[in-house]
Amino acid sequence: MTGVGGQGTLTATTLLAKIALDQGFEVVSGEVHGMAQRGGVVESALLIGGWRSPRIAPGEADLLLGFEPLETLRALPYLALGGRVFSSSESLPPIGVALQKELYPDLDELRAKVRAVAQDALFLPCQSLGRKAGSLQSGNSALLGAACAAGVFPFGLEALEAGIKRHLPARIADVNLKAARLGAAWK
Repeated sequence: MTGVGGQGTLTATTLLAKIALDQGFEVVSGEVHGMAQRGGVVESALLIGGWRSPRIAPGEADLLLGFEPLETLRALPYLALGGRVFSSSESLPPIGVALQKELYPDLDELRAKVRAVAQDALFLPCQSLGRKAGSLQSGNSALLGAACAAGVFPFGLEALEAGIKRHLPARIADVNLKAARLGAAWK
C-alpha cells in the first residue's frame, strides 16, 4: 500500500491486518514513512498467510493499493508479474510536486504505465467517493471496498464491513461503511 502522509495509508493497513486476524489468518505488516506528516510518501506492507518478514522485495507484491496515483506508479517495481493494482485516480500532489521539484505525470500516461505491468488495474475516484460518503478521508475505504468486492483478499466485503464497525472509532464507522460500499459498486 502506498500513499501520501495524512491520507490514512497506515490506518488502512492496520484495519486490513485486524480484519485478516479476525478471519483467522496469520498476518505480518510493516511500514515505511519518512515525512508522512508533511505529505511525504508512506508505504506499508501486509502479508497474509504465514509470512515471517514484514518486507516485500521488488517483484514480490501480488497486490498494490495506491491511495495516490503518482505513488502507485512509484511503487510499481514491487508488483509481481501478474499482480493487480487498485488505485485512486485523483491526485494529492506529493511533497516533491508541491515544491515544484518534480512534475506530475499525465493521468492517462500514468494509467498506461500501470496497465503495462499489472495483470489488471482499477482506478477509481477515491476522494470523490469519500466526499460522497460524507468525508474526504473515507476515500481509502472506497478503495478497500473495491478490492474486497473484486475478491483479491481471502475475505470479502462483508468482512470489511464488520471490521470497519469493530475496529474504527464509532464516530467515523458509518461514513467509512458508506464509502466502502460506494467503492465496491464502482465500475
